[in-house]
Amino acid sequence: MTGRQQWITVGAIVAVMAIALGAASYFMRDQLFPVTVGAQAPDFKANVLGTKQIKTMADYKGQVVLLNVWATWCGPCKEEIPSLEKLYKEYGPNGLKLVAVSIDDYVSEDSIRAFAKNFGVTFEVLHDSTHAIERTYQTTGYPETFIIGPEGTIRRKWIGPDDWTSQGNRALIAQLLGQPTPRQGTSGDTAAGVSLSKPATPGR
Repeated sequence: MTGRQQWITVGAIVAVMAIALGAASYFMRDQLFPVTVGAQAPDFKANVLGTKQIKTMADYKGQVVLLNVWATWCGPCKEEIPSLEKLYKEYGPNGLKLVAVSIDDYVSEDSIRAFAKNFGVTFEVLHDSTHAIERTYQTTGYPETFIIGPEGTIRRKWIGPDDWTSQGNRALIAQLLGQPTPRQGTSGDTAAGVSLSKPATPGR
């Protein structure tokens, strides 16, 4: 084998290894790069309802964000909307960005807006009919929620509906906003800064 043939062989082996590594990284991305507490919040793209404007994670840089992935047909999502709204009314004026991204793909944005209005929602509602945010955030059910600190790190992840007015949730939000710890109210099942999860509510 000539020197040129040897280099061609080595190059082919390196190319095959690179392809195999790339494929392994793609198919094992959830294991290699899990979206969980302590990880950097991935970027996402979603439409502002009724416009051509796109929002991404960069639009909330340096802010405390509660990112909620939901759908209008999801019963558990409806269950937690009132507590999300109460949390937003309490901490929205202090800087909390509550962003609910609808993954509805069979209803119009006008219908999503009407649905939110019917529930008295005043926090921000975006739309991602491509379901890309589900893949990016590796969600496993609806609703699924991520609390993201101002440094962009996921501080809490919750699968399924929750009472967002609980003491634990309010204490964590207050802490991230630099606000005093709220007085004991509705008992919570989470301590500030601690991530808990429960089995995903069927909804796919």
